[in-house]
Amino acid sequence: MNQRIDFKEKIEQKIDLLNRLQEGYESQILEVIHTLVKVLQKGGTVFFCGNGGSMSDAAHIAAELSGRFYINRPPLKAICLATNTSYLTAVANDLNYEDIFARELQALSNKGDVLVALSTSGNSLNVINAMQVANAKDLIGVSITGDFISELGKLSDVNIKIPSTDTPRIQETYMFVLHYICEKVEELMFKNS
Repeated sequence: MNQRIDFKEKIEQKIDLLNRLQEGYESQILEVIHTLVKVLQKGGTVFFCGNGGSMSDAAHIAAELSGRFYINRPPLKAICLATNTSYLTAVANDLNYEDIFARELQALSNKGDVLVALSTSGNSLNVINAMQVANAKDLIGVSITGDFISELGKLSDVNIKIPSTDTPRIQETYMFVLHYICEKVEELMFKNS
């Protein structure tokens, strides 16, 4: 019986979290959607990065954009950084783990592309370094973090703060936000196709 009550409480907490996200960040989420559409329509690329569970979320959403979400449509230019394990281990071993995203972003990106950086704390040095490269190369920087004051948030053009400090809740909400962004990008780009 206690497990069922706990499950119900978790659902109620999640609903509250989504309501607080809507109240505080709906306009920023819409800004990100319109930015991605504009960049992708011009042939630009959207890059993603994150560590651990955030890396899984970053790879997932890059696959949704470059593959398909709801609509059978042409692929969109979306890349999750450091998913090539040979590259990842070489840079981490031979150079510096803190540069695994920044170095690849430096090589692959062009002015006007977008970096979407996921970090629950907003203070992961390798993600911060990638955002610094994004700034130096005049990319559009988007970060999604937890409800913390963070270096990543300060460096980003848009910082969507998931209104929680609980890592699993933050990461669950990343996926909700990122799926919503994918859905709307597809609608805006291909609804008349």
